Amino acid sequence: MIDRKALVQRHNVSFNAMDPRSPLTVGNGNFAFTADVTGLQTIPDAYPAPGRYVEQGGSLLGTQSTWAWHSTPVDEEPSLSVSLQEYSSPRGRVPYVDLAGKTSATELDDGSPEETWLRNNPHRLMLANIGLASESAGLDSIQAHDIGGIDQKLDLWEGLLTSAFAVAGAEFCVLTVVDSDTLAVSIRSTGERPPAVRFSFPYGSEAWGNAADWDQPDKHSSDFSAEPEGWEIQRVLDGTRFSAHIAADNAQLTSVGAHDFLLAGTSSELTFSVAFTPAQGGPQDTRKTFAEIRKAAAEHWSAHWLNGGMIEFAGSADPRAAELERRVVLSQYLMAVNCSGSAPPQETGLAVNSWRGRFHLEMHWWHGAHFPLWNRADLLTDSLDWYFTILDRAQETAARQGFAGVRWPKQVALDGRESPSDIGPFLIWQQPHPIYLAELVWRATQTPGMDPVKGEEVLAKYATLVFETAAFMASFGLRTESGVELPPPLVPAQESYGFMRDRVENPTFELAYWNWALETAQQWRRRLGLADAPGWSETARDMAKPHTADGVYSAISVPPFTIRTDHPSMLAALGVVPETSAIDPATMDRTLDGVLSDWDWGSTWGWDYPMIAMTAARLNRPNDAVDALLMERGKNTYLANGHNFQTDALPFYLPGNGGLLTAVALMAVGWDGGKTAPGFPSDGSWTVTAEDILPLP
Repeated sequence: MIDRKALVQRHNVSFNAMDPRSPLTVGNGNFAFTADVTGLQTIPDAYPAPGRYVEQGGSLLGTQSTWAWHSTPVDEEPSLSVSLQEYSSPRGRVPYVDLAGKTSATELDDGSPEETWLRNNPHRLMLANIGLASESAGLDSIQAHDIGGIDQKLDLWEGLLTSAFAVAGAEFCVLTVVDSDTLAVSIRSTGERPPAVRFSFPYGSEAWGNAADWDQPDKHSSDFSAEPEGWEIQRVLDGTRFSAHIAADNAQLTSVGAHDFLLAGTSSELTFSVAFTPAQGGPQDTRKTFAEIRKAAAEHWSAHWLNGGMIEFAGSADPRAAELERRVVLSQYLMAVNCSGSAPPQETGLAVNSWRGRFHLEMHWWHGAHFPLWNRADLLTDSLDWYFTILDRAQETAARQGFAGVRWPKQVALDGRESPSDIGPFLIWQQPHPIYLAELVWRATQTPGMDPVKGEEVLAKYATLVFETAAFMASFGLRTESGVELPPPLVPAQESYGFMRDRVENPTFELAYWNWALETAQQWRRRLGLADAPGWSETARDMAKPHTADGVYSAISVPPFTIRTDHPSMLAALGVVPETSAIDPATMDRTLDGVLSDWDWGSTWGWDYPMIAMTAARLNRPNDAVDALLMERGKNTYLANGHNFQTDALPFYLPGNGGLLTAVALMAVGWDGGKTAPGFPSDGSWTVTAEDILPLP
């Protein structure tokens, strides 16, 4: 058996100096707080999140939740109809939410003002900045160069951040922890002055990388009042309302600005909590002490690590084993903190806004598929349930385009309203995701010792999502002499073809995904005792064969066939997707060789490397699987805090972390009918101990 506590804690993150790219986060999937070396957000400018195509950047030090969103007010909210463009298709003219009919859009040129507003709103909100006040050290301000003696540790087993440091001759020790929507902090100081903390509240921001606008104080309000055991700050930002409930012993809160408040202690120790509550969320217990919150967090995280999947590579001769183990442990933590909430996460989680904090449904598989595979299906079901809230909107989209069922959007906020784009509304590879994710949740109920009733409940709960998704997929497929084709307009997962979306046909990955998902949906009907849906199995069986050239799979079936940039997504057709009648393994084997030999790696993304590893594992190429997962390329970088770094404008990328966990699950325990550990060499160089990880389909 794995000594889980020892395994997890040997990968605790420690810092003795500031690393501007690697702040540390405590949270629980629905709320998170990201801190600098002080355990607070004292020096946000030292952890920059650069803006994209704009001068205004932000900070990696976020305080965010799944429920906190803001929209810039307008006289009349634009309708998506301002972006509807009709495209020719084999079925006739079909309306799409385009971007003013452009063939190439950038963040710098978002189309009309109405389209710009629709792309930018709602945007995720920075709830507050909470930092050590300069009054604690007798300085006018605290800058990065003022902080020395750094000794910071994130204890993954307890979810506790401990930060020791010195400022102006005073030594501080800060403990930071989160439970529910509440941040709790304990500060001890050896200085002459009692510790103090500053709470600052920003306006919402439409900018890339910046969830906070500090330059418009007149556009929002922060009303301060006393409560029986603390204080409440009521926040109003246009249509957004929430409260921050601050509780502290032996301290006083005072207003020091329109949106700034100082919590000053009276002794060498200051302990406080701040609970964030949405106006519509109802009452919450906002009076828990630091000790109670620390205990609750420790119980939560120890239970997280003791239950569910775990893997250890101790004893491996391959020198890369320790690094892979580190990435796996830290990715488990980061995905639970950022991606296990009540809605699909944004690619940068609950720390900094990418795409204005809106989430991408084609990424939901990469964010969430690993949870049931690592026997933590409960961390996926809340965000999978969110699809029910936009079911009507997705049905309207499908009906407007002449299809049955539901057409899931791409880049959205909680309301599920599509964003005008020359890419997003044309993507189709997110359509089968709810079927795949629901199937993984169901499979997790079929393990030995599970209550069979649980599986029946899962089938009944998600049947509507599965069946409505399959209905769209079957109606989208176009029957021709060559079989059932995926016709234009569309953009494949490899977005390099966005410029020719009106001509793209039959992307290899999507053809295989359609084949597998439709037959899986049919299996759901049979499990529920229902008759087969007419056409689903026939459509799956008759999907057109992917195009090949020189013995390898092309990306699409029309010229230029394969552009060797962006995602080599044809590989996902046998890797992400199980073996189907659509794909010949020998051809895929040669396709993998071709990708490894000459792909443009600088244009790839973080999930491409686990995708390649999954394909290699299914092709019985374990050395290539390990090499792909640990390939030394820029966007396969994993920072000291575990974040999968991409670019300065996209400082971390959780689909890469989630993909890593899914790939390792496949490599370690295989798939139905496959062999165990097909992704690790059997020559003795790897020692793999896996517990409670489930096989893939």
